[in-house]
Amino acid sequence: MVTVAFASALVCYFSSTLLFLIYLLRRSETLARIALALTSVAFAVHTVGLVLHLVAGEGIRLISFHKAMAFFSWTLVLVFLGVVLRYRLHVLGAFLLPLAFLALLSTAVVPTSSVPVLQPVFQTVWIHVTLSVLGTVGFAVAFVAGLMYIMQDRLLKSKQFNVLSFKLPPLDFLDALNQRSILLGFPLLTLGILTGAVSAQITWGSYLSWNPEQVWALITWAFYLIVLMGRITVGWRAKKAAYLTIVGFAGVVLTFLGILLKGHGPPASL
Repeated sequence: MVTVAFASALVCYFSSTLLFLIYLLRRSETLARIALALTSVAFAVHTVGLVLHLVAGEGIRLISFHKAMAFFSWTLVLVFLGVVLRYRLHVLGAFLLPLAFLALLSTAVVPTSSVPVLQPVFQTVWIHVTLSVLGTVGFAVAFVAGLMYIMQDRLLKSKQFNVLSFKLPPLDFLDALNQRSILLGFPLLTLGILTGAVSAQITWGSYLSWNPEQVWALITWAFYLIVLMGRITVGWRAKKAAYLTIVGFAGVVLTFLGILLKGHGPPASL
């Protein structure tokens, strides 16, 4: 049942992604409405599959790569539907849905046997992974907003007033979306790191084992802290923040996948 639900959601997400990408270059709003309807159907089926997947085995705990990626994909689509409901920003589907589709696709192409379940430190404090996933969703939205900002900025400066330039939101809106997404994602990532450290202390007697994933997570956290401080105190321009957000998201993805794919074992000295 879970496999059927996820497979059906994948087909619908793939179809809606294609329609949204075509919508970027066409003036037809009908494409957007059809794509949105397909996305809504996929989200409903995805929800059913996710619930069944989460309650299977060890219960509702995000302690595996497949569960975390399915939840990440689901949350991205939830954010997209919420933004569309409030702002009617259909064009966002051409940027967010590909990420959601690829995340859910990874649960199908990566064999379950090849991915370790996270070690007891995360099974004890599973909220660490949940918070980290939610923080990653915030940074994903900030990444998309930054990418759209750069595209719109270049179109306006080159005076290419084509279909895409009219569909992309104003620069002020994209800048605000970028900043709000970081402001949401950063505290969640911070809480995720703190709960992971506390759990490690309880389980292993050490807050940090200084493995590559933990080091990279701290570097990513510090990077986004600098971006936030730069925007709030120094007054960095939106364009600079957009570029930095794109770079930072690459670090988030590497850290997130590294933790989930490798798991976390105790320090070698313990």
